[in-house]
Amino acid sequence: MASPMEQFKIHEGLQLPTVPLPGGLAVDLSLNNSIMAMLIAAGLVIAFFTVATSRAAVVPGRVQLMAEGVFSYIDDMAAGIIGPESRKFFPYVFSMFLFILSMNMLGLFLAFTATSQLAVTATLALMTFLIVIIVGFARNGANMYKLFVPEGIPWYMLLLVTPIEIISFFLRPVTLALRLFGNMLGGHVALKVFAGFVFSLASLGAVGIVGAILPLAGVVALTSLEFLVAFLQAFVFAVLTCVYLNDVVNLGHHH
Repeated sequence: MASPMEQFKIHEGLQLPTVPLPGGLAVDLSLNNSIMAMLIAAGLVIAFFTVATSRAAVVPGRVQLMAEGVFSYIDDMAAGIIGPESRKFFPYVFSMFLFILSMNMLGLFLAFTATSQLAVTATLALMTFLIVIIVGFARNGANMYKLFVPEGIPWYMLLLVTPIEIISFFLRPVTLALRLFGNMLGGHVALKVFAGFVFSLASLGAVGIVGAILPLAGVVALTSLEFLVAFLQAFVFAVLTCVYLNDVVNLGHHH
């Protein structure tokens, strides 16, 4: 049986030329299995909403109803966290949720999951962090310091609280990336291990086949759980994105 970590290896696919950039840098445009998984995930999202909106009607059909349900669900969540200005950030939050959800779900049907790569989750987390910083300075300017100086705390406590707040703020992209990466990696490793037990025991004959029933049940249970985890991790990423945006959008007052 192959190693449980074999499924996470990057394999080269379509070879494309390398494009030189200023400063001696170069970008390899070749497509590997990670890039292909992301392209397929993005394509599925685009295709789904293209179909859902192509024949929009007052009385929605099943596909349109599903699309509107997802739209309303994330819109209500963003409005509940960020407030009246949530619509300004909704396109990013909604796109990020759908992209991550699509990659997570696709990984349950393919041999590769893009969100099991730390480089992918770190990039998504860094994008979110940069947007939060840009929005924060654009709206608050020098008053961004209030994010690290909670109101109502005695000045001598700020000597302890402020460094903790600063460290916590800059750890946000790290926790965002590791949470998504760790959950997807761990779930797929567990599935591979239990599936290995099934094949190993089944190869021992009649007695082994009977013994394989238990790990097979574990595979079924873990697969069902992974579908739930795939949704929850995309949702948690979207929720935390809204929470971080709320911190800078409503800086100085509580929503």
